[in-house]
Amino acid sequence: MARFVFRRLLTLIPTLLVISIISFIVIQLPPGDWLSTYVMQLAQSGTLVDQAELLALERRYAMGQPMHIQYFRWISRVVRGDFGMSFEYGQPVRELIQERLLLTVFISFCSLIFSWVVAFPIGIYSAVKQHSMGDYAATFVGFLGLSTPNFMIALVLMYVAMQHFGLSVGGLFSPEYVRAPWSAARFFDMLKNLWLPVIIVGTSGTATLIRVLRNNLLDELQKQYVVTARAKGVHAVRLTLKYPVRMALIPFVSVAGWQLPELVSGEMITAVVLSLPTTGPLLLSALLAQDMYLAGGFILLLAVLMVIGTLLSDILLALVDPRIRYE
Repeated sequence: MARFVFRRLLTLIPTLLVISIISFIVIQLPPGDWLSTYVMQLAQSGTLVDQAELLALERRYAMGQPMHIQYFRWISRVVRGDFGMSFEYGQPVRELIQERLLLTVFISFCSLIFSWVVAFPIGIYSAVKQHSMGDYAATFVGFLGLSTPNFMIALVLMYVAMQHFGLSVGGLFSPEYVRAPWSAARFFDMLKNLWLPVIIVGTSGTATLIRVLRNNLLDELQKQYVVTARAKGVHAVRLTLKYPVRMALIPFVSVAGWQLPELVSGEMITAVVLSLPTTGPLLLSALLAQDMYLAGGFILLLAVLMVIGTLLSDILLALVDPRIRYE
């Protein structure tokens, strides 16, 4: 098991290196750059363009250099923990994304727990009670969750909460805590407003996990060892939970390992609708402005989450099914 985990850790370095190269190239693909966008904005506002300032900015960010030189300058700083300066905000990228990333990961983690807690019993019930009214209801809700965009669910829940319950659900903090420093009162205020983003972001993941667990458990319940154990009089609950559920969890865990990066990247539009201070709105702004260092830092961190999610998924799979371990 330790050797398997060590080998998986060794693959992280080349994987992240390739992802960083691809991310940097993709950010550079649109025509123009941040400097040309900046000049266009100045021209539209009627402000004179200072050529000396433009040359200073071009030399500072190596915009006149080839792409590979810009990449090596950027990645060499990233390795030391320096993600560069944001063109648009004029602040270090690390400071801009630090708090937002922590809030995003916290919301995504809570959404992942919500998805597991809801999907696990519903998926088991839907498989054991196949073709029952409960199964049909779970199937309908699952397809509804998969087909409905998260921002649409956000708008509906915001309307219901405001019209029928008088709750203000915009943002993650109450007005008096938006700019306040972190404290116990601010943390508990965040928890009071956390339920709506968690439900909205976790809905699509919950629907996916319900379908995966139900389909795989149905396959297991039809196998010969289950039929034999049932014929021998093994209690139905014990029979279901001891063997078929454990085997059906293998694809469930595999899919769940990918939920973390999907939740982080999937909350962008939802965060814009709910006015959440997370990475989504800032990443969208960075991509629109071609803020290379800010967008590149976000994409690289999302890639790290993707790799970590895959690694955790592999480790959980090895724990659930010993046949997967590479000894």
